[in-house]
Amino acid sequence: MHPSQARRAVGAAVAIASSLGLAADDAVVLQDSNKLTLRLLPCDVVARVAPEAHGIARFEVEVARRLAASGGPVARLDPRVEPRVHERDGFTVSFWTHHEPVPGREAAPAEYAGALARLHAGARTLDVPAPRFTERVEQARRLLEDRDRTPGLPDADRDLLSRTVRTAGRAIGERGGAEQLLHGEPHPGNLLVTGEGLLFVDFETCCRGPVEFDLAHAPEEVAENYPGVDRDVLRECRALVLAIITTWRWDRDDRLPDGRRLAGEWLTSLRAELDRHGFDG
Repeated sequence: MHPSQARRAVGAAVAIASSLGLAADDAVVLQDSNKLTLRLLPCDVVARVAPEAHGIARFEVEVARRLAASGGPVARLDPRVEPRVHERDGFTVSFWTHHEPVPGREAAPAEYAGALARLHAGARTLDVPAPRFTERVEQARRLLEDRDRTPGLPDADRDLLSRTVRTAGRAIGERGGAEQLLHGEPHPGNLLVTGEGLLFVDFETCCRGPVEFDLAHAPEEVAENYPGVDRDVLRECRALVLAIITTWRWDRDDRLPDGRRLAGEWLTSLRAELDRHGFDG
């Protein structure tokens, strides 16, 4: 968020928390991108704050609430307040339990795969309206075609990303395999390693598609430990996901820290993926 907007967002979260009886004398920024994730102290609650115009907060809360009820490995909404979205000063705010990470411990691939499989099992039982993964493909395609929104993207890279988004997205969509509700972005940044086990966070990205689309966001070793993976679909999903996330980093409004450096790394990975598998990107 822009600093002036972020200050207002923090103020909205603190004011709402205080009105709900949560002591919020300090706010520590845990993540700052298109929304803010804050740790409010001393009540020790996590607040997710987004501009009201984003319109996704209610969807995220509903999906997370239902996944938790199904026993999925997910971060929980804070039990001290009503599990809903609150509004103030043009922002939506939701309150979540702070799950303390285990310092220095990373998720082992088999553990990661098991947690994702349990998440998928719970998600299959939910009847939640959600966009198909192809909406994300279309968003990336429009961004690549809009040079005003991606002014710094070199033509050769734009062409490679456009061809990959088009061909990989079409190939996955035409396979006609099983699809279900997915996390949408279960990468390591959305996985907490806690004393309670592995817990997924950030459910605003939930969509419908093949489980391989989720696996494409995780380290390669995770898919090797996940049962029943279609390797051809996974290969296409990896190329597609790399192309999409690289495209986002070239958006002139992108706020991800160090985004352009990441875009360069991901583009290198995409070229290697295409060369390794002979995929026609």
